[in-house]
Amino acid sequence: MSGYANKIGAHGLVWAGGWSESDARFSIASTKEAGYDVIEILLMNPASIDAAMTGRLLDEYGIEATASLGLALATDVSSEDPARVKAGQAKLSEAFGVARDFGATYVGGVLYGALTKYAAPASPRGRENSIASVRALCDEAADSGITLGLEIVNRYESNLLNTARQAVDYVREVDRPNLVIHLDTYHMNIEEPDNYSAVLTCGDLLGYVHVGESHRGYLGSGSVDFGGLFRGLAAIGYDGWITFESFSSKVVMPELSHTLAIWRDLWDDSMDLATQARAFIDAQLRGVDSIKHH
Repeated sequence: MSGYANKIGAHGLVWAGGWSESDARFSIASTKEAGYDVIEILLMNPASIDAAMTGRLLDEYGIEATASLGLALATDVSSEDPARVKAGQAKLSEAFGVARDFGATYVGGVLYGALTKYAAPASPRGRENSIASVRALCDEAADSGITLGLEIVNRYESNLLNTARQAVDYVREVDRPNLVIHLDTYHMNIEEPDNYSAVLTCGDLLGYVHVGESHRGYLGSGSVDFGGLFRGLAAIGYDGWITFESFSSKVVMPELSHTLAIWRDLWDDSMDLATQARAFIDAQLRGVDSIKHH
């Protein structure tokens, strides 16, 4: 399409809230039809995903997959409770196994704690538990050739990693080559001073980008500074995944939609939403590509 190397993805919840064979076929076929390279498959409940069926459908349509999840309080690896930490490590390990079996090479999300609103700051011991868990899981994932990405989310969804600067410090402390930072414009719009400097702060630690609007609807209809984001990506030579993420109460996965407070119908036509987003991302990448050599 243009001079950029990025693979462009669509989040699974653009299409369907479940992952039955009919849901999976619809989601993967729609991802292909809308012009995307990749689908991001949610692993909030890894046991519910048929990895063999998923892999067959991905091959049939020529679509790649990434995977994502967030932990709950009962599986919070940033807890001071050893039982919760152990449960979280088991949940992440299960998710990696499923992702590996359907051919994903990237698993991201809130892997470092619970995806929830905490009542207090993270404790030093909790942070240590989180880092030890992520480090061990990086080692496990490396055996499968999987890169892990830590999605940086806003203060209402984590008390541990809310900014690019915090993420850089955390990733350097974990010190594993298959761990990257996952930025998301919806969260950046809340927490970062600006998108351009946040991308530069991450530099070569950036490995995955979620492109979403301030209200999670159509790209360009909210307050996110996409120009700053894409200029930043061009400045650091980012050639990794860029995945469109949007939520509406028209497509519901109770384990995630309710956690993210998706109460409004911001769209009802998935294909119109997704094709508009694909064109929007392409235009942004073409735009920065046109100026970086001049």
